[in-house]
Amino acid sequence: MHQFLPYAWFGGTCVPFAEATLSVATHALHYGTGAFGGMRGLPNPVDANEILLFRADRHARRLSQSARLLLTELDEATIHTAILAFLKANRPTCPIYLRPFVYTSDLGIAPRLHNIQTDFLIYGIEMGDYLSPDGVSCRISSWTRQEDRSLPLRGKISGAYITSSLAKTEAVKSGFDEALLLNSRGKVSEASGMNLFLVRDGVLITPSVDQDILEGITRASILELATVMGIPVLERPVDKTELMIADEVFLSGTAARVTPVRRIENTELPTHRPIMERLRERLTAITEGRDPDYDHWVSRIRIDA
Repeated sequence: MHQFLPYAWFGGTCVPFAEATLSVATHALHYGTGAFGGMRGLPNPVDANEILLFRADRHARRLSQSARLLLTELDEATIHTAILAFLKANRPTCPIYLRPFVYTSDLGIAPRLHNIQTDFLIYGIEMGDYLSPDGVSCRISSWTRQEDRSLPLRGKISGAYITSSLAKTEAVKSGFDEALLLNSRGKVSEASGMNLFLVRDGVLITPSVDQDILEGITRASILELATVMGIPVLERPVDKTELMIADEVFLSGTAARVTPVRRIENTELPTHRPIMERLRERLTAITEGRDPDYDHWVSRIRIDA
């Protein structure tokens, strides 16, 4: 059961969460014509009046770009201003997940993106671990990841997540925690809402951006950190059989953070994951404001001002 934060950003201001309601005729509800972001925040361990947001600038940029894919404008400054007001209204005291959402708010029935009203909202929930930090089991989904030629996969378009939803439920109902999707060329793409990494012979490998993946912000952060930490990195197409013989496999995302994969189908994977552990520890230190080399990745928001 989700614990929603008491206030939402809705209609250009902060209102009680229960009052942030939409019409049943809202265009985005029927056609998936929205785009969302996901952002983690936590109270500073040494200053409870300060909220730490991980890579807020990158998240705002991606949401603004996603809005452009929907043929609307939502500038980064507007997003930042709304997030600031949202955090000051809610004054969270535990780790949270923010969900900003730009959407077609018109009440028309024609599937279109021209001559249509759009709006922007933010709500939040309390969130600890989205997936077990000890590891998850995965199955190869029978559903195929969409192609960029049919959907703008560089954005988090809400309508695209029907495939993720089908894959996730298929996985859970067949006894697994998570799904791994292949693309239309039979290569590994991503999980239902996370990017994927594997390690072979000391090399960190991840499906490249031409494999119909979402260009994840946590993914990009891990790639940069690995390079700085002297870990060889390779972005390329990945075959599903490589996962079965990999030394390490893990998932990454804003909600999932860094989550190990312990089993794929009927194959148990190694439990010794030294590269993943190094990256997870470094990323955790950064998000908690304990790594001065990457303090520029953390936005410190005062909520007592």
